[in-house]
Amino acid sequence: MKIRKLLPVFIFFFSLICKAQTSPELSASEIKLGLEKLNTLGSVLYIAAHPDDENTRLLTYVAKEKKLRTAYLSLTRGDGGQNLIGNEQAELLGLIRTQELLAARRIDGAEQFFTRANDFGFSKTAAETFKIWNKEQILADAVWVIRRFRPDVIITRFPEDARAGHGQHAASAIIAREAFWAAADPARFPEQLKFVQPWQAKRLLWNTFNFGGTNTTAEDQLKLDAGGYNTLLGKSYGEIAALSRSCHKSQGFGAAKQRGQAIEYFQPVAGQNPKKDLFEDINQSWSRIAGGAEIGHLINQTIQNFTQEDPAKSVPALLNILSKIEKLSDTYWKTQKEKEIKALIAASCGLWFESYASESENALGDTVKILSQFINRSNIPVGLKQIAALPQNIALKNGILKTIETSAPASQITEPYWLAENHPIGMYKVGNPLLIGMPENPEPITVTYTFEIANKSISFDRPVVYKFTDPVRGEVYQPLVIAPPVTASIAENAYIFTNGNARSIQIQLKSFKNGQSGVVEPVLPAGWKADPQKINFNLNKDAEQSIEFTLTPGENINSGIFSVNIHIGDKIYNRGYKTIMYEHIPAQSIFPLAEARLEKVDLKTDGKRIGYLAGAGDKIPEALKQAGYEVILLKENEILKDNLAGYDAIIAGVRAYNVNKRMKFIQPKLMDYVKNGGTYLVQYNTNTPLITPDIGPYPFQVSRNRVTEEDARVTILAPQHEVLNYPNKISEKDFEGWVQERGLYFTTNPAPQYTALLEMHDQDEAPDKGSLIVADYGKGRFIYTSLSFFRQLPAGVPGAYRLFVNLIAKKR
Repeated sequence: MKIRKLLPVFIFFFSLICKAQTSPELSASEIKLGLEKLNTLGSVLYIAAHPDDENTRLLTYVAKEKKLRTAYLSLTRGDGGQNLIGNEQAELLGLIRTQELLAARRIDGAEQFFTRANDFGFSKTAAETFKIWNKEQILADAVWVIRRFRPDVIITRFPEDARAGHGQHAASAIIAREAFWAAADPARFPEQLKFVQPWQAKRLLWNTFNFGGTNTTAEDQLKLDAGGYNTLLGKSYGEIAALSRSCHKSQGFGAAKQRGQAIEYFQPVAGQNPKKDLFEDINQSWSRIAGGAEIGHLINQTIQNFTQEDPAKSVPALLNILSKIEKLSDTYWKTQKEKEIKALIAASCGLWFESYASESENALGDTVKILSQFINRSNIPVGLKQIAALPQNIALKNGILKTIETSAPASQITEPYWLAENHPIGMYKVGNPLLIGMPENPEPITVTYTFEIANKSISFDRPVVYKFTDPVRGEVYQPLVIAPPVTASIAENAYIFTNGNARSIQIQLKSFKNGQSGVVEPVLPAGWKADPQKINFNLNKDAEQSIEFTLTPGENINSGIFSVNIHIGDKIYNRGYKTIMYEHIPAQSIFPLAEARLEKVDLKTDGKRIGYLAGAGDKIPEALKQAGYEVILLKENEILKDNLAGYDAIIAGVRAYNVNKRMKFIQPKLMDYVKNGGTYLVQYNTNTPLITPDIGPYPFQVSRNRVTEEDARVTILAPQHEVLNYPNKISEKDFEGWVQERGLYFTTNPAPQYTALLEMHDQDEAPDKGSLIVADYGKGRFIYTSLSFFRQLPAGVPGAYRLFVNLIAKKR
């Protein structure tokens, strides 16, 4: 069995295999479209900052109407945004959005690339963004992608100024412009030239827009209609784009299908200025490369003679064309077009083949059992000559499925390459520079098939995946998991220790291999103690064991990192295990370092029983449980029917008034709870769409204002207010150590019954009092906060805990 390691360099870049479908199956119409694409040479790279920034309609039009090689370079993976489908944040959210982008690309026909930039959250200017991002490193990544992808045209989504609406948006436009020129300059990033050559794109344009209240389009700009209809696909490009856009489920970007004219506008930024057409003066035919004219003529003939009722009739012509492509000296187009025509030959033969592991999870160093299946569904003579170095010489009769069982070593952990190391804010660390730009890891195990098709030998690669049948979803493919022999998963990312008290830390051991015996030992900050000092384990494959250490804070050190080492023989492992499961993307398994942050907090609490009304997803309930609260997740029926007086406070989760369509029916009961003496805390919502604008007992509005500088100075406006004094005395010191931001979507225009407790602002901006407002109502208290507690509490920020506990204290 031939097992490919992390690199052959260019194979992975130019052969991005769809993990959700290991053996693509094309209809006759799609084969016809593929033939037309085979006859087109040209490429377009779209550049922006985040998942969802791309213009899916334009990508679809370029890929499926113009039939050009098309890609989207997103500088980040969207790690700093909000999550509408779960409580994953930061890197875990980035994993979800990476897969949502790949799902979108499978629909619109483009490819996907990234830089090492980490989305650290909203920023207001490019200058602010580049204080956190390593601009030169990101520029190098963009140049690397351009030199490898070799686009004729580069398009940006945003301008370089405030009209971009986000500092990272503007930064992406600056990076694109500088990379446009730097990619052609051999003096820039010369270390890349061991693998690539300088490349000058023909032009760089800005795809102007009219959304979010900003219109940057003009009738004198270059225009094209991207709203056409593709008869082979039976859909307009607006319809396909809506399906692609709707893959961004974590951001709530489900889109309606668009039909009819759709004008896109462009403004030149650099390079040749087109007068009438985006692809003006760009040779998109085979004549652009030496020896290509004859190939173009043969493809034209094949298209003219193509029979949709029997695509196999085109196989002899395609085999002839492949032989001529293999002789080309232009390695870029030779590599790209070989991949395309091989896929068309297999599809025209009805040739299907895939390889899958017998088990979903395998331990590092194990032997993975593999089943490889293949079938020829045409009368074209096909034989399997070999799988890697194993000769086969099996004739594939029409309609007869064959299976071969082989094995391969599990030689590397399937950890996303950008998460393999801890990283500073703003940038991922990638040890292997040849992985930069890739959307995900190279396949850990790949099987190479060599078929003889009508007397011509052709090789194909297939990733080894795991396949199972779900009783509801049917046949499901998931990525192969290769894990450490034993993992230790710590339940939370951070733990608070109130008033110097000891507490227990739960750890879940999981074995991926039989006969694993060893010892788990804690590693603590200086002066902290653990009881016991080590725990023995003896586990077989798939077995799990819950263990716990009781930690006692040290006298002099208030915070630090707790981690565990797993000793098995003379080897040490230190990874946890987490799987992200959503039906719209492949399962994502990661092995984060088995560590958590410890914080000793001077914290007094008031009340114990909290009702929590879930919103878009956050980890506030888990954080409150750490502080000793009983947290009950409330449902609509419980709110409408139960006596809410038994709750010391009720909390609405983040964006509850955006996502819970029943809030307008629940709201009167919640207001009655406040009126009768309860405390009701509402966390931030976006200003659109609001299920009801009447969030509180008195009117206020939700704006788009935010404070993105997590260390922005906070001024306490009402130092004597009970909320800032009971049960904890809140001072400016409590706003030290916050992460990512102060808050978002601040309130504005509050009724006079509200008291603003805090004032803050980003540098060079006006003071904003909308982060925390409080009003007495009847016997109780209503509080609305735009502070980002959903980030601060899971991160273990002491002052955020102290303030939050005050907010949910009962009115005295």
